[in-house]
Amino acid sequence: MTLAEKVAQLGSVWLEFGGENISNVAPMQDILAADKSWEDARRDGLGQLTRVFGTAPVSLEAGAARVAELQQDLVTKTRLGIPAIVHEECLTGFTTLGATVYPTALAWAATFNPSLLETMAAAIGRDMAAVGVQQGLSPVLDVVRDYRWGRVEETMGEDPYLVGVMGSAYVRGLQGAGVIATLKHFAGYSVSRAGRNHAPVSLGRREFHDVILPPFEMAIRLAGARSVMNSYADVDGIPAGADRSLLTGLLRDEWGFDGIVVSDYGAITFLHTMHRVAPDLGDAGRQALEAGLDVELPDTICYGDRLVELVESGAVDENLVDRAAARVLRQKVELGMLDPGWSDHLGISADADATFDSPGNRAIARDVAEQSIILLANSGALPLGTGTAAPRRITVVGPCADDPQTFMGCYSYPNHVLGDYPEVGLGLDVPSMLDAVLLEFPDSRISFTKGCDVRGDDSSTIADAVTAAEEADLCVVAVGDRAGLFGRGTSGEGCDALDLALPGVQGQLVDAVLATGTPTVVVVVSGRPYALDPYVDRAAAVVQAFMPGVEGGSALAGVLSGRVAPSGRLPVQIPRTGTGQPSTYLQAPLAIGADGISSLDPTPLFPFGYGLSYTRFEYSNFHVDREVVATDGLVRASVDVANVGDRAGDEVVQLYLTDPVAEVVRPVIQLVGFARVPLPPGKTAHIEFELHADRTAFTGVDLRRVVEPGDINLMIGASADDIRATATFTVSGPRRILGPDPVLMTPVTINDQPQEKTTST
Repeated sequence: MTLAEKVAQLGSVWLEFGGENISNVAPMQDILAADKSWEDARRDGLGQLTRVFGTAPVSLEAGAARVAELQQDLVTKTRLGIPAIVHEECLTGFTTLGATVYPTALAWAATFNPSLLETMAAAIGRDMAAVGVQQGLSPVLDVVRDYRWGRVEETMGEDPYLVGVMGSAYVRGLQGAGVIATLKHFAGYSVSRAGRNHAPVSLGRREFHDVILPPFEMAIRLAGARSVMNSYADVDGIPAGADRSLLTGLLRDEWGFDGIVVSDYGAITFLHTMHRVAPDLGDAGRQALEAGLDVELPDTICYGDRLVELVESGAVDENLVDRAAARVLRQKVELGMLDPGWSDHLGISADADATFDSPGNRAIARDVAEQSIILLANSGALPLGTGTAAPRRITVVGPCADDPQTFMGCYSYPNHVLGDYPEVGLGLDVPSMLDAVLLEFPDSRISFTKGCDVRGDDSSTIADAVTAAEEADLCVVAVGDRAGLFGRGTSGEGCDALDLALPGVQGQLVDAVLATGTPTVVVVVSGRPYALDPYVDRAAAVVQAFMPGVEGGSALAGVLSGRVAPSGRLPVQIPRTGTGQPSTYLQAPLAIGADGISSLDPTPLFPFGYGLSYTRFEYSNFHVDREVVATDGLVRASVDVANVGDRAGDEVVQLYLTDPVAEVVRPVIQLVGFARVPLPPGKTAHIEFELHADRTAFTGVDLRRVVEPGDINLMIGASADDIRATATFTVSGPRRILGPDPVLMTPVTINDQPQEKTTST
């Protein structure tokens, strides 16, 4: 290969396909596109094709034909005939016209069901692979540290173990279908100051290693993730895209990652334009390449000709180009893209569904939505029942009640792209909650009043909602978010919140409806947790849905009627006040409670892991199998959980750990295992967790991961604040530094029989 051909494998091209309007789907998109024709872009070959399906509306057939055309051109009209990897977004499903929009990642986490998530990711991967897509830009493994951050909806919550388990399941599903998973954003992006997108990150090394990095390590070591995307943020002044200690030292030398590192869109350019650590675009490319960043996305700006010139001048070692090109080519070999006859199979595969929104996809989306709905409070009003048992007059109010786009995240195609194409509509059938309620309660008289918009200060129509509530036997008020990008929504990338009060005048709407005295169910459809303390005690019930996707309306209506037993659990806490302390549960002793130290109390309204059911569960016989364990040994903790109610339900059994005395400050409580347990009424399950001493490890005073001797308290419960029993064991032996292959999981068995691997946590 010539130097130019090797450098070409590190580049990409973003074609404006599908229409004249190109949606703003990346930060500062107007400065990211390279001013090159297709012929110039692929002159010496090409590493990646950017979002052929996801930039503007294109049908399944037309998109697949376009991919085939471009790949055939690369194979037949370049000297080496090497095709490009095609990548697309898949944060809530394949981000393209007409594809099933699954719930957001925050809703995935609320299911506490990695097996279901793997099934969902496999379905997404099959759709993408069927039309020639080889790489998906998901999952997001950022751990939530500030609820005000707009991208909370894209995360899997605030606990690194939960994020790691669920993220690993997604990777297994997507890559099992033949599509490379891309872990993002590596690393520290979610800790931006004041929750502001792209803001600097002031983060200690201990928090970085113990909270932020574990999900990435799990997805690489346990699930074999093949791609990583860098974070936009700088951590203590070092941008991730230029951080050799991160992208090479940790990722490759320590963790053994041998896949490709791709830039977040424009991240290399930003080393010059935003971070100002590079004097020009060429030097930005040099810094990124030296750090270990292999492929520039979404378009070739800092690599390409600029990189060739730097190598030829001696400013960049050609061995660095060889290193990155070899990684890209190895991945293409793994994908079979260099096999003889590969291009003969371009186009829609023979086993592809005729639609991206198949009945099978819908069934999976419905399961995820139903298992993600969280019942926060219930005075006994729910379930409502159906038929003649349901309230005779139900009024539905609120801006999220009859707008199906409130069910979808900012990376769903309708919210991500179609705002610029109103003539296209949503591209698929998405019943609103009102539509679903009308179907769920055919014997009730249903009325609807919007009351107000998701955002804005117009409260003039709240009075209409009050009148409707006064005339009803029951009111359902649906409030929350409408996702968008870069300020076009109340949640999503670049849609950060000033505080955690409900957006706009929605709080006034809820207050006014509750003041009528009509029994009211508050339904929150949101991408982040909002402060609900002003409403909980006056509401008949409170239901939380984290953007539940295309089947969200049916899932919510099913929970209201009782057809669906609520079983979701909070992957983030629900704060009390909008202007209070937006801190997560994973905190040191001085960060929780008031205790007379401060006038500010950060105690949440509802804790991590919390969720009610329509049945009751009792815990008994919690114990550990030994009192002393070596620093490289393991302990088994078991518990019996019984469904003592009169209907079936799923309990999420949670194992927590406390380290009472350690050489550094440790969290008051942290999740180390969980199991979602379905139980018929009257039945009992025996659950056993296998906890290796490595799972007690932390970053010590010497910044090395250590297992320290001493007492460990294990707690079993239904949430971080609902502990049912405690047991103690002692770690005995010398302080041990973790080896190169640490134990990262806590296997679990149910009823003395091993769970299927996809549900082991």
